[in-house]
Amino acid sequence: MTTRRGSLRAQLAYLLLAPMLYVLHASRFCGTVLALRGLESLRWRIGELGAWVRFRAAVNTVPAYAAFVRQHASGDAVALLFDDVPEVDKANYISCWSLEERCVGGQLPTRGLLIDESSGSSGQPTNWVRGARERTVNGRTIRMGLQHRLGHEPLFFINAFALGPWATGINLTLSLATWSRVKTVGPDLVKIENTLRQFGPGHHYVIAGYPPFLKQMVDRAQIDWKSYRISFVFGGEGMSESMRRYLQDKGVAEIFGSYGASDLELNLAAETPLTIAFRRLLEQRPALASRVLQQTGALPMIFQFNPADFFIESNQGGELLVTICRPWYVAPKIRYNIHDLGHVMRVPDLRRLLKAEGLTIDELESNALDLPLLFHYGRSDASVAYYGCKIPPADIQESLFRLPELAATVDAFQLRVFEDDDGDKRLTLALEISGERPADAGAWTAQLFDTLANVNQDFRESRRMVPAHKEPTVELHPLGTGPFEHADIRIKRNYLAHE
Repeated sequence: MTTRRGSLRAQLAYLLLAPMLYVLHASRFCGTVLALRGLESLRWRIGELGAWVRFRAAVNTVPAYAAFVRQHASGDAVALLFDDVPEVDKANYISCWSLEERCVGGQLPTRGLLIDESSGSSGQPTNWVRGARERTVNGRTIRMGLQHRLGHEPLFFINAFALGPWATGINLTLSLATWSRVKTVGPDLVKIENTLRQFGPGHHYVIAGYPPFLKQMVDRAQIDWKSYRISFVFGGEGMSESMRRYLQDKGVAEIFGSYGASDLELNLAAETPLTIAFRRLLEQRPALASRVLQQTGALPMIFQFNPADFFIESNQGGELLVTICRPWYVAPKIRYNIHDLGHVMRVPDLRRLLKAEGLTIDELESNALDLPLLFHYGRSDASVAYYGCKIPPADIQESLFRLPELAATVDAFQLRVFEDDDGDKRLTLALEISGERPADAGAWTAQLFDTLANVNQDFRESRRMVPAHKEPTVELHPLGTGPFEHADIRIKRNYLAHE
C-alpha cells in the first residue's frame, strides 16, 4: 500500500511539474531570466525538479530507457527518487540498444535530424542524433555565452575543429552561421593563415579548436599575432594556465574553454572571467587549493553551467553524471556518465570559501553570474599508473609549459608504462619535437621529471621507490615519426601508449 501511494504521488507530481517546466524552457525563461544574479537557489531547485521530470518522461516515452530502468532500478521505477535513478553510460546503455530504441517514441525523426559521431579517439566511433529544436536552443546558448564574454560587436569565427561527421565540425558551424561571420576550415594551418592575411587585421577573429592545434598554429604560422585582435575558444581537452599565458604572451587577446561532449551537448559549461580568476587564485595559494580540489596534480579546468539546462552531479567514484533538463531532446540522457572526473561547487559555498581568504567574488570578477562551478579533472581512465601514483596528461602539459624551452619546442607527447625483462615497471615519455634535437637531451629529462614531481606530489613520493638506473626516461622524436607517425590532427590526441 505504501509503495502504491508513493507511485500515485510521484505520478501526480509529474503531471503537475512536466507542463510547468516545459513552459519555462519554451519561453526561454530558464536560459535567460533564470541565469541572472540573485536566483541561485531557485535555479538549482528547478534543475533538480527538471532532472527528475526528464527521468519520468524518458521512462514513459523511450523504449530503451524504460527497459534499462526495469533492469537496473531497485524497487518501483515510477516512484523512484532521483538519487535512486541508475547511471547510464556507453557500456550499459548505448551499446545495448539500437539508436532508434534510444529515441523518443522508438524511432528517428524524419525531418530536421542531424547525425554526427564522436571522434573514436578512445575506440569505435559512435553515432549521435540531434533534432532541429535542440540544435536551435543550444545555438542560442552558445551565442549568449560568447556575447557575454566577448561583447556584441561583429565577430569573425574561424572553426578549426575537425571537419567531416564530427559534432564540433558540423554543429558548431551551424550554430555560428545564424548570427556571425564564420569560415570553417578545420585544423588547416595554411588556410587559417591565408584567411587572416586576406581579410586583414580589421576584424575581431575568434578561432575555435583543440588546444594542441592552437599552440601549433601560434608557433608555426607566419603571422604577427599582436597586430591582430584574436581570441581563442578551445574544447575537447583542458588547457593549463601556463599554456594560456604562453599563448597570450604571443599576442592572443583572450582564451577561454568550453566543456562539452559528443555524447551529450556541445556546450554544457564554459569558462568565465570568474572561473579563470579563481583557478589562478588556486594556483597562487596551494593551501586553498588543497581544501577545494578532490584530485592531486595539475589544476582542473573550472567552468560555470546552468543547472536548469544541465543538471550535473558526481557519483561516489568522483565521476560526473549529467542530465539534460531541456524537454525536446530526440535521445534523452539521464544521469549519463561520460567517465570524466569532477565535482560541482555552488556559489554560496564559493562565497564562504573566499570570505575565509579575505576575498569576495566581486574582487575576482565584478558582476559575476552566480552559476555553479564545475571542476573538471579529465577522463577517469586517462592516466598511467606508476609505482602507486597516477600521472594524467594534464600533469605532463603543466610540466612542459613550466619549462619555456620545452614549451616552444614540443608539439605532442605520449606516456608509456611497461615492464622490462626484470619485471620492473618503467615509464617513458615520448616527445614530438619541432626543430633541431637539443644538444643535451639528458638535461631535458632531469628538468621535466623534476618539474613533474613538483606538479604531482604522488609522483614525487613514487620516484623514491624506483630502482637505480631504471628512472623514467624521455624519447625525442622528429615531427610525424615514432609513436606520432600516424597521428590524426583532426581528432583529439592520444596521450597514452597502448601495448
